[in-house]
Amino acid sequence: MPRLTRTQRRGDAVLALVLFLGGLLSAVLSSVSGIYGDEQGSLAVALGYVAILAVPLAFRRRWPSVTAVIVSVAYFFAVTFRIPELYAGNIAMFIALYTVGAWEENRRRATIVRIAIIVGMFAWLFVVMFQDATQPVDAAVEGAFSRAGAFSPFVAYQLLMIGVNALFFGGAYYFGDRSHQQMRERSALEERTAELEAEREVTAAQAVALDRVRIARELHDVVAHHVSLMGVQAGVARSLLDRDLESAREVLTGIEGSARTSLHELRHLLETLRTPGSDSAPDTAPTTHGLASIRVLVDEASAAGLPTTFNVIGIPAHDPAPLVQVNLYRIAQEALTNVRRHAGPDATADVRLRFDPDAVELEVSNTGRRGSSTPGLGQLGMRERAAVSGGTIEMGPRARGGFLVRVRVPVTRAAVAHV
Repeated sequence: MPRLTRTQRRGDAVLALVLFLGGLLSAVLSSVSGIYGDEQGSLAVALGYVAILAVPLAFRRRWPSVTAVIVSVAYFFAVTFRIPELYAGNIAMFIALYTVGAWEENRRRATIVRIAIIVGMFAWLFVVMFQDATQPVDAAVEGAFSRAGAFSPFVAYQLLMIGVNALFFGGAYYFGDRSHQQMRERSALEERTAELEAEREVTAAQAVALDRVRIARELHDVVAHHVSLMGVQAGVARSLLDRDLESAREVLTGIEGSARTSLHELRHLLETLRTPGSDSAPDTAPTTHGLASIRVLVDEASAAGLPTTFNVIGIPAHDPAPLVQVNLYRIAQEALTNVRRHAGPDATADVRLRFDPDAVELEVSNTGRRGSSTPGLGQLGMRERAAVSGGTIEMGPRARGGFLVRVRVPVTRAAVAHV
């Protein structure tokens, strides 16, 4: 149940004050009109009774069961001893029973209290009806109901009283339970809304973090590969500069081409990131490279002084998604970059692209040194790309020397591929 607010407490106090003032007016008018004749109680007792009805209502939502018991007992004694006030008591009874159903947190207690009050009131009503039915009828008394006939005015009046009380207590019971159910549903909805707001904030933060990782990974793959290639080419050009000027010029031309390619990929990456909604489709990526471009990587590596072979094994039955092709291309690019960095001047590399009926596998192996023992950002990026593609990756030194990178990705697109 929700906690009571200051406004709700203030509202209960105002309700108690209004009922007290209305009860005072009702008690005065009832006393003056003499509704109980010579048997009615004094006006002072009626004023005290009104106070007993009103004060508990100021705390009705804090202690609903206690309030209902006090009001019910007071009402019982008021009717039994002919205290001249009826209307404020009826209103207070209805409010008290309704409040038990709506605000009592212990639902078992709420049911017991309300049923006990209702059973007690009906038992008292039937006792009074029995007493009236067994008393002699004085025809001279004005207002006395006739008991003559199978369905006499007296019987009709008693049935009317039973029906009115049934509607009175049944309505208080039903509307109290209904209000409690609505408050529970509202509270659950508010909790769910708060959870969704928190989840949305977490999701937004995760999206920002994923975007940062994606940008960092793309920049690393684009810049590291081409800068490494240009560094190797620059070393070759410097060694040829004094003895073979024409070859050195060709190598310098290759450096220019590598720089131009790097700038092109960076520009394409920036355009993709700036395009609104570029992340909406999961099969898009900020590059135009695919599996067919792996052969270009092999040619570049061989031209830079790393003898590299390339083999395609099997016939592709399904065309991998564009994002999968990009990730495999980047993994091959990073693997060859690492070979140039760490394997040594006499290393060779072998790239194999294998197509199975339900998967595509890329394997990049090399001879020479095993490379750095500490995984860097490049290896982390390869693992992330394999995971994003839904595949698995193996990386590690080979027993006969060198290093091996093998990634396997399932294929779900049913279209013919050409590599």
